[in-house]
Amino acid sequence: MKNAIRNFRKSLGHAIDGLAYALKNEKNFRIEILIAIFVVAFILLFKIKNWEAIVLILMIMWVLIAELINTVLERIVDILKPRIHPYARLIKDLMAGAVLISSLVAIIVGLIIFFPYLKGLLQLLR
Repeated sequence: MKNAIRNFRKSLGHAIDGLAYALKNEKNFRIEILIAIFVVAFILLFKIKNWEAIVLILMIMWVLIAELINTVLERIVDILKPRIHPYARLIKDLMAGAVLISSLVAIIVGLIIFFPYLKGLLQLLR
């Protein structure tokens, strides 16, 4: 049992190190974290339905995971640079495209969910 706990703590430490690296070195990851904080604040502010909050949190998770996978693949391609292959640039572009798609879908889902709440807020302000 002690080994299992020690292994878990070690794995958790590596995961935290990876996230810290992304926060320190990846501007897009920092921007996405900031947007995620705003989305969570809006979830709490508007007291949206549970299922809507779950969908938004899953979208946040999807975008952040896509960004982390993109970072991993970029680093792998960078390691192989001395023997650069024509596909190296394509791999980076494809992964960036995947992050873009996940981000655009998250924005669309967020707008669909938040629109009625924002509309109601605007009507109250009139």
